Amino acid sequence: MFANLSRFWKGGAFVAKALEEFKEMLDSTEVMYALARGRLLEEAQEPNLEERIRKIDKGVNDAQRDIRRRIIEHLSLQPTVDVNACLLLMSVVKDAERLGDYAKNLYEVTQLQDRPMDIELFRRYFDDLDKDVSTLFQLTREAFVDSDETKAQMAWGYENKVAKWCDNVVRELANSDLSVNEAVCFSLIARYLKRIVAHLVNIATSVVLPLSDLDYFDEKRTIQ
Repeated sequence: MFANLSRFWKGGAFVAKALEEFKEMLDSTEVMYALARGRLLEEAQEPNLEERIRKIDKGVNDAQRDIRRRIIEHLSLQPTVDVNACLLLMSVVKDAERLGDYAKNLYEVTQLQDRPMDIELFRRYFDDLDKDVSTLFQLTREAFVDSDETKAQMAWGYENKVAKWCDNVVRELANSDLSVNEAVCFSLIARYLKRIVAHLVNIATSVVLPLSDLDYFDEKRTIQ
């Protein structure tokens, strides 16, 4: 898939335009994640933050629909042109849309908390996992846009680490003496971080995996 993807992105104007819009989706979801993380861990008090996050999310959703609509129109007019690239984009725009949803969900955790985040307690459970996710956003963009096989493989390593870590956090929380509110909020954070990473990794590894293997977030795969 890697060699073909590089050729696709250098192809016609339609694919180039769709790719540019997809990159904007990734940028927007990264902003959403940064805003949610800032409120959650740094108690950032940006005015109208919820409204801003929901507005960005709506833009991501609109972009997904627009890309899919234009792909369908393109294939209807030229059914044998850019087929693999179009199918790939149909898959990864769904991942980008889900990134927006989970970033929004992460923000919503702040509305469930009965008191500000205990940062020391958060680090005890999650260490720097939230920072790893920030790094993965950039790595994913570079892997996908530049068709960088090495960075795609690096992204896959993040999925293994974060998925196991988050599963362990939930198990620990189930047997902890934390308050119900803290245990629920931390469990949700673990869930949302795990899903954000899964969708980022699916985007990154799309440059090296066959189309038929995309979307299998919960199955271990070896990149050849």
